[in-house]
Amino acid sequence: MATVYYTASSLDGYIVDEHDCLDWLTFRDIDGDGPFNYDEFIATIGAVVMGSATYEWIVRNQPGDWRYEQPCWVLTRRPHIVEQGGRVQTFAGDVADLHPTLLSAAAGQDVWVVGGGNAAGQFVSAGLIDEMIVSYAPCSLGAGSPVLPIRSEWSLVEAAVNRDFVCVRWRSA
Repeated sequence: MATVYYTASSLDGYIVDEHDCLDWLTFRDIDGDGPFNYDEFIATIGAVVMGSATYEWIVRNQPGDWRYEQPCWVLTRRPHIVEQGGRVQTFAGDVADLHPTLLSAAAGQDVWVVGGGNAAGQFVSAGLIDEMIVSYAPCSLGAGSPVLPIRSEWSLVEAAVNRDFVCVRWRSA
């Protein structure tokens, strides 16, 4: 069981551009059965955690049924942003206090830290991210939200090309 930050990035290290837009990413060619593919990854996930900006982006850009079957937590001090009665819960506090709950909910599978670098940065700062998997797209954005807004050290474990992307698995050093 691991806590994994799985994300995409521009070559210059941004997840979204300065307008919180992912248009630069969504048209890229990727093999759904290729290295580091989403379907194989999500099959290993037992619980999901994300920041409020990621949650709000998903709700705004992917309307309809909630996309994750796994129990999910949103890191926010604004609990009203999440619909009541769903599979999504909110948490306001130190991620180290939430982590045991995430591991328990994952029931032997991995925990996925989704999306934004701020949430991932909190987990990295607390020493709770075991692996980081980043799919790098062939573009630079020049500004936006960084993949990881803190200084940290990683060891390269594995790398592969999946059509337009260079995909890399890093382990916490």
